[in-house]
Amino acid sequence: MNTTQPYAGNLAVLYEGIGDSLPFQQLADTLAVPLYHAVSADTQEAFFLSWREGALKLIDRELLKKGGLSVDIEPRNGEQRSWPAPKQGALAQAIGRKTTRVVDATAGWGQDGLAIFRMGYEVLCIERSPVMAALLADGFNRLAQQNWMQNLQLQPPKLLTGNAIALLSSLPTRPDCIYLDPMFPPKRKKSALAKKSMRVLRDLLGDDDDKEQLFAAALATANKRVVVKSPDYAEPLGGKPDVSFQGKLLRYDVYLVDK
Repeated sequence: MNTTQPYAGNLAVLYEGIGDSLPFQQLADTLAVPLYHAVSADTQEAFFLSWREGALKLIDRELLKKGGLSVDIEPRNGEQRSWPAPKQGALAQAIGRKTTRVVDATAGWGQDGLAIFRMGYEVLCIERSPVMAALLADGFNRLAQQNWMQNLQLQPPKLLTGNAIALLSSLPTRPDCIYLDPMFPPKRKKSALAKKSMRVLRDLLGDDDDKEQLFAAALATANKRVVVKSPDYAEPLGGKPDVSFQGKLLRYDVYLVDK
């Protein structure tokens, strides 16, 4: 993932003849991957990016005829559709009621960052994968066009592309909270299949082998707290947390910062 062209041979942009081809070509150029007009049996790439149904989607061969995966900008099951949503549940408890600015330093599909945003926090997302950053940017653009966003004159979360370990120290303002959701190795090889979006993400990007360095950078940057989302079987990333909040099959470890 740290090579000059990390996606060459594994990813291509797919233009299926609908709409202007220029954005497809620009995306292919940005990612340094080929632009295809069709997928054949000889196509070596396992993943494709394409705009379908008004959204940029990540497609693997299993999903070629099923639409693909995109950043979901709708509230999750159980979330209120009002803004700001109530600060309830384990995630809100971990972020803290007195928190204002949050950096989601491992944005991924953006679901936690968007949930935090919908609770009324000021959110900056950092994503080091240019592929995921493109998907996030498309999702945030779609969010900005929602009627409720425009009626309330809200701006979507900000997005930075790059390695958070380097970017955190250069932020102009220290965030109150830095939120980390690194990819942990699965509990066991024959465990139940993970959610499709996470399996695709892992297949494309691999594990986060530098999560300890990221935690150290977050601890040095956050003004009030660092929150680490972990599967319930994983050891705490930063040693014993100050407090933990339990969710379903996961927990949020909170490390308070003394500045």
